[in-house]
Amino acid sequence: MNLAALMIADSRFPGGGHVHSGGLEEAVARRLVTDEASLSSFLIGRLRTAGALGAVFAAAACRGRHEELDAELDARTPSPAQRNASRVQGRGIARAALRAWPSAALAELLRVTPRPHHPIIVGVLVGEPFEAAQTVAYHAVTGPATGAVRLLGLDPFGVNAVLARLAPEIDAIAATAAGHADTPPEDLPAPSAPGLDLLAESHDRHHTEEVRLFVS
Repeated sequence: MNLAALMIADSRFPGGGHVHSGGLEEAVARRLVTDEASLSSFLIGRLRTAGALGAVFAAAACRGRHEELDAELDARTPSPAQRNASRVQGRGIARAALRAWPSAALAELLRVTPRPHHPIIVGVLVGEPFEAAQTVAYHAVTGPATGAVRLLGLDPFGVNAVLARLAPEIDAIAATAAGHADTPPEDLPAPSAPGLDLLAESHDRHHTEEVRLFVS
């Protein structure tokens, strides 16, 4: 895996991903996730839907057509709260990347969309379809997983083991996504997760009414 992919996947990367739980905070508030077993189910569902969607677009972004990809991903993300969370994280990565990895490709992406979706800018920075997809798929579960430690006080070693067991599925999703790297943007698959959309919208409403630990 190249250095950009490793740095973006690192929780210490200053892209702002640490303030997003990917819907986990709302799921915890509704007692849908209470322990390692229910956390594992939540992460598998998120990986197979939002994670797979992001992975496909990250892989395709390695080939160009960024403005079209950004618009197509917008259309495949029905929840305004999820669209905004993706763009906030994309903009956070852009701020760090402008210092770390300035390039003509990054400048062009930010010219056509100053707040790119998270998977699109990851694809531009990583540049290799499988590794870009793997980074985004991993990011889809590691944020909620670390959030579970803070929200539920779960054993960090146990949560880490839950994440480790997802490795084969993360790689499989990345491989499938890499196979779509040259698929036209309008024909890319769109796995959906209505449950995550509803959790995101509910969290967004509650976040404006009361103190919440995470933005999403």
